[in-house]
Amino acid sequence: MLTIKEVAKLAGMSKSTVSRVLNNSGYVSNEARQKIEKVIKEHQYKPSAAAVSLSKQESSIIGVVIPEIDNPFFAEVLKGITKMADENGFSLIFCDTQNSGEKELKALGMLEQQRVRGVIITPAMGYGKESIDIIKGALSKLAVPIVVVDRDFDDSEWDTVYFQNYESGYLAAESLIKAGNERIAIILGDMQLKIARERYRGFQDAMAAYHRVILDKDVWKGDFTTDTAYELMKRMIASGDLPDAMVTTNNRTSMGFLKAMVEAGITVGKDIAAVGIDRIPTLDALGFHFSCVSRDTEEMGKMAIRLLMRRMAEPDGSRNIWVVPCKLELKGSERKQGE
Repeated sequence: MLTIKEVAKLAGMSKSTVSRVLNNSGYVSNEARQKIEKVIKEHQYKPSAAAVSLSKQESSIIGVVIPEIDNPFFAEVLKGITKMADENGFSLIFCDTQNSGEKELKALGMLEQQRVRGVIITPAMGYGKESIDIIKGALSKLAVPIVVVDRDFDDSEWDTVYFQNYESGYLAAESLIKAGNERIAIILGDMQLKIARERYRGFQDAMAAYHRVILDKDVWKGDFTTDTAYELMKRMIASGDLPDAMVTTNNRTSMGFLKAMVEAGITVGKDIAAVGIDRIPTLDALGFHFSCVSRDTEEMGKMAIRLLMRRMAEPDGSRNIWVVPCKLELKGSERKQGE
């Protein structure tokens, strides 16, 4: 089925002109209208949810609230959101909260003033129970369709696109076990986040399933940031007590781990094995063979727009949860050289 963008291209017109014809609003010359109506008739085009919302005098602007605009993961998610929004005639307002709950609330307040049609949000880190209630209240106050991406809330009422977090933790640990590693450590994420707890639970269950003991000294309490993972790994290296292998629980944790190893002259895939959660494209480009549990991050963004459009069309429908599957990519770092 055609999108509004494709109708505009075939008619040789702008998307805004097509929207005016579809919604019978604003000036359009007879010649332009005839061209557009001819394309619509020939291709049996039916307006998307975005076009329907415009005909009801509703905004076609979507607010996108993300915590780390400089994170390659979110850059890929945004690519998917932008592509799908553009194809369906939506405009976007991006807000980078820098993982600050205060900035997040300000962003939501601004989007409320802008009367956005809907909001796609990945919540900032570190929400305790009280702050979760605050952010939930701010989202409810918007009174528009909401889609939560990646970092889901406990007891959430909103449509959600998330990753197989439990499965990713399980696969990472299992791959290291099957590669012959006995003592396996993990750098945790921010445990106030559901995704961190789920990834750790998957790790724990894999270790139990293969009768591996998790030592207290091998559970490193990180927060999903590069700097914290780097400092933790410097402490581990200074102790002189390296495990056989390490699970890193997101791309930034992986980068902190790798930075510490490189500085200390420790070769990943030789002196210590490792599997990270999330692919790091830069490592692939540099020929660094770092095993990971990956996901289609661009597709997550596209899914978010699709869910938002579905919610616009069916405001009273039941909650939708769409899951992006994980994929194990073994590139050699899951085993120590010679094993």
